[in-house]
Amino acid sequence: MSSATSSATALPQGFIPVMLTPFLESGEVDYDGLKALTELYLEAGSAGLFANCLSSEMYELSEDERLEVTRTVVEQVAGRVPVVATGTFGGPIAEQALFVKRIYDTGVQAVIVITGLIADEDESDAVFVQRANELISLTEDIPLGFYECPVPYKRLISSDILAELMPTNRIIYHKDTCLDLDEVMRRIKVAEGCRFGLYDAYMVNAVASLNAGAAGLSCIQGNIYPELIVWICENYNNAEKQAEVEMLQKFFVDSMEIVHSAYPTIAKYCLQKRGFPISTYTRRDVGLLTSDLQEQADTLLDEIDRVQAELNISSVFKKSLAAPLK
Repeated sequence: MSSATSSATALPQGFIPVMLTPFLESGEVDYDGLKALTELYLEAGSAGLFANCLSSEMYELSEDERLEVTRTVVEQVAGRVPVVATGTFGGPIAEQALFVKRIYDTGVQAVIVITGLIADEDESDAVFVQRANELISLTEDIPLGFYECPVPYKRLISSDILAELMPTNRIIYHKDTCLDLDEVMRRIKVAEGCRFGLYDAYMVNAVASLNAGAAGLSCIQGNIYPELIVWICENYNNAEKQAEVEMLQKFFVDSMEIVHSAYPTIAKYCLQKRGFPISTYTRRDVGLLTSDLQEQADTLLDEIDRVQAELNISSVFKKSLAAPLK
């Protein structure tokens, strides 16, 4: 296996962005754009990268594209930070295990399991645990992670389920979408002493989750203002900056609705407006980026500039490089 040594290590603390996939206007994957986007995340201070995820439009990629997108990111990173990527897309567990191995062979540090593809919505937690253990047994010592992805449906992995699976010492990443701070704290508690890291996706609880022991954040907001997510991961418990932390947490709450509107198209629009040359082409049907949404996004971008100036955060974007809007 290409990353055999990773089975003994945990992922770093901090921001692990759920990566976008840039496309050409023809609809093909823009691999040069993907390399440039990878560098942008790294320049912003990301502790790791999550490739081939829902933000990457993974369900709209072919099997070969999923592998090539992941491989491109791994090669571009060249060992500077860990990369994780989704490796389960439904079907019999034995079939899913085969693709987990193929994704792992691209050089990622962990392969992410979509919880809603291990058991159907009407199947019990016992069935989920049985199949998760089957997947674990069929994938040698490959480090795994869970993603409570909302598609095909959101299957939450309770602290009780995590407690059953922690003794395998195979689960090192969890992208948490339960939106429940008390449950986040229970999940962190049951994994104490393990090389497990919970990365919260819900920015309303960002500071509270970090203070409770979350390893970091894996949120879609990092595809619009990555510098602010990195800053909060680095300063959430800085006693001298609690007023600024509180201000930024309020900004996360206030900007929640617009960030989720016509996503990921709106994120590509915002990146473009901030100076990154990316097309707004999106394979996934997420609704139109209307003129009203564009106006709201423009207002958000002004707010980002204001907040970054107030916190004295340098932008990783060069506005002079802005591409014409598509």
